[in-house]
Amino acid sequence: MKVISAVFFKLSNDKEPVKDWLLSLDKQDRLIIGQDIKTIELGWPLGMPLVRKMDNSLWEVRCSLKGKRISRVLFTVYRNQMVLLHGFIKKTQKTPVNDLSKAKKRRDLILGGEK
Repeated sequence: MKVISAVFFKLSNDKEPVKDWLLSLDKQDRLIIGQDIKTIELGWPLGMPLVRKMDNSLWEVRCSLKGKRISRVLFTVYRNQMVLLHGFIKKTQKTPVNDLSKAKKRRDLILGGEK
């Protein structure tokens, strides 16, 4: 039974950036990321190596894809939901500032003053 349910962050124009990003990936990558998100839904709260806290109310799903590639899905938890804020393929060891910033802005829209 799910402890939390994953939902996509939705922009004011009804676009769902993480969903669109996932659909741009090949099927095998989507399956790996989906399984990792499902593991979190069933076992929240989890820590390393699958989940890493990035900031106040901001975590990353750490996915290992085929071809030694890695992806990250940044999320927050709001009202018992795992809100998927931003996803990307990681190309360097450090999380790019623009990716982290985008997730923080979306988190702040969701949480408002609740952080």
